[in-house]
Amino acid sequence: MKLAERLSTLKPSPTLAVTAKAKAMKAQGIDVVGFGAGEPDFDTPENIKKAAIKAIDEGFTKYTPSGGIEDLKDAIIAKFKNDNGLSYDRSQIVVTCGAKHAIYALVEAIINPGDEVIIPSPYWVSYPEIVSISGGKPVIVDATEKDDFKVDPGRLKKAITSRTKALVINSPSNPTGSAYEASELMKIAEIAVEKGILVISDEIYEKFVYDGFTFASIASMDPKVKDLTVVINGVSKTYSMTGWRIGYAAGPREIISAITDLQSQSTSNATSIAQKASVEALKGPQDSVAMMVKEFDKRRKFMVEKLNSIPGVSCYNPQGAFYCFPNVSTHYGKSFNNKKIQGSADMSTYLLEEAKVAVVSGDAFGADEHIRLSYAISAESIRKGLDRIEAALKNLH
Repeated sequence: MKLAERLSTLKPSPTLAVTAKAKAMKAQGIDVVGFGAGEPDFDTPENIKKAAIKAIDEGFTKYTPSGGIEDLKDAIIAKFKNDNGLSYDRSQIVVTCGAKHAIYALVEAIINPGDEVIIPSPYWVSYPEIVSISGGKPVIVDATEKDDFKVDPGRLKKAITSRTKALVINSPSNPTGSAYEASELMKIAEIAVEKGILVISDEIYEKFVYDGFTFASIASMDPKVKDLTVVINGVSKTYSMTGWRIGYAAGPREIISAITDLQSQSTSNATSIAQKASVEALKGPQDSVAMMVKEFDKRRKFMVEKLNSIPGVSCYNPQGAFYCFPNVSTHYGKSFNNKKIQGSADMSTYLLEEAKVAVVSGDAFGADEHIRLSYAISAESIRKGLDRIEAALKNLH
């Protein structure tokens, strides 16, 4: 059976692949430190789990409206109002099977073959793949380390053509941890309004910011850009609910309606029980979030300091999310046991096989000079893993 041509270039998620490989090695009794995980290592808070149990006990286990239950939509609306100063009504909200599915459904709803979507690099691994599957063309615009991994407005403007349909903004960013100031978002918003292109604003890491940084949504910059923005978010990262698969999108009614219709013919609805748990997540106590941010901040500071102390490694100090994205390219061209390290894929393979440390190669994010490490693992594991990386790099010649 010949598969659909649109899948011919599709690659599996490298972040999920690295995590799966590390888990398989651990299952064999191998002591692997896994830096690949894109999820908090904390348990889902008790009040959220109890809300799910209550939903089961009360028999809330049937189909729900495709776009999400009303009390969850209302909780999302309140969240946007209180946290971001944004006003939406129920017709502008759709609940999806995770934020990734929200992005996928959005792209399917707006992209025609040949339409271009501008994606700043480094980027989350799934953005280009999702655009390509839809028949669209990912247009990669480099956001350099010199510019704190934030896209230059001039470079962005030059990338816009008559086929440009949308622009992706991910702040705070996976994989770099970079985050846009409100003044920087305003410049991007002005370009989007001038050119009339849609902004896909992925804000899944909005709560994980450090050093006094204040998060801002590009949709809050101006009413005109709000009308051109679809905000993507979810409960996965903020409440350590990655497996519950609840995301959401907010934006223009026509687009949200199209996503809802698409979902009605694909997944039907997000899980009923997880929706009820998400109501509690958004409306209940938020102290677990503050606890996670405080702990991540400690790990972040240690990881950045340690990475920058390793000869030949430099690491940008992330303002958000829970990743470090060190530059290890000075070690490219070196060898171990006659095997030459020619890029980030070779480096990640070397670290896994020789140091028993799992990282994600930067080429998956459009930045081959780098590797990605998550600090959503214990402080003890971080210390052990970084010591192993340092020793392994010293063994390269």
